[in-house]
Amino acid sequence: MTAYPESIRIVDVSPRDGLQNIKQNVSTADKVGLINRLQQAGVNNIEVASFVSPKWVPQMADAADVLAQLDLNNGINYAVLTPNLKGVGRALDCGVNEIAVFSAASESFTQKNTNCSIDESLKRIEELMRPAIEQNVRVRGYVSCVLGCPYDGDIAAEKVADVSQALIDLGCYEVSLGDTIGIGTPLKAKAMLDTVLSKISADKIGLHFHDTRGQALANLLACLEYGIASIDASVAGLGGCPYAKGASGNVSTEDVVYMLQGMGIETGINLEKLAAAGHYITQQLGITNNSRVGSVIQ
Repeated sequence: MTAYPESIRIVDVSPRDGLQNIKQNVSTADKVGLINRLQQAGVNNIEVASFVSPKWVPQMADAADVLAQLDLNNGINYAVLTPNLKGVGRALDCGVNEIAVFSAASESFTQKNTNCSIDESLKRIEELMRPAIEQNVRVRGYVSCVLGCPYDGDIAAEKVADVSQALIDLGCYEVSLGDTIGIGTPLKAKAMLDTVLSKISADKIGLHFHDTRGQALANLLACLEYGIASIDASVAGLGGCPYAKGASGNVSTEDVVYMLQGMGIETGINLEKLAAAGHYITQQLGITNNSRVGSVIQ
């Protein structure tokens, strides 16, 4: 029988990745309300904001205001996405626990997203990581399009492995592998991991799979066979990438936790309280709750 991890670290990305593409305004109070409900449910790792230009992602314009209303010394790991040096500086001024940096395994996606090549993006990341490392702030890396790209189609697993190793070499404690457009299937995900694991160890890998085609849970289950013990998810299935057409949303945190609990894998999360957080934010925004499990827990 497959030896799955005994416990999984869940990183809920709904306050950032989940809300960044919502068209209607989301108030600072609603964002903080969501974050508070997530931590009350036992979620200890939350990506709360992005320090990016409001011109490009207006929903994240209040990042500093959100952080100002959080207790950054309460044992919860609050992470923020930082695309450039200015963003890192603002994040560090707010006293964040962790920053996240991102590249991609696709040249075209990197050009569309950050106006540079993969190699250039890694050089930028090295520069912007430096002040965080000097202040002993942890850095997590993202690699987008690991199972396919909206522009380049299939992506070579070797490229995913190379970019992932580069981020680890730069000082990232973990690299989260993103199926940005939710195009992967289980065997394809396993083949990609076979190659990545030839260069970096399983304890330095996270999984960030979108559920665009309903494959995210199957893909996650396949990858857990390798001992991966870190999963990104978004309560109520909120989210999507503004630079990837068809990236309809992240896998639901409620669905992931339900699956893991059914397998006897510890998450430390109370599913009923987690579902309540999903109901809260979707009701505040007047949108559909995309979590299958959350929708049946009232």
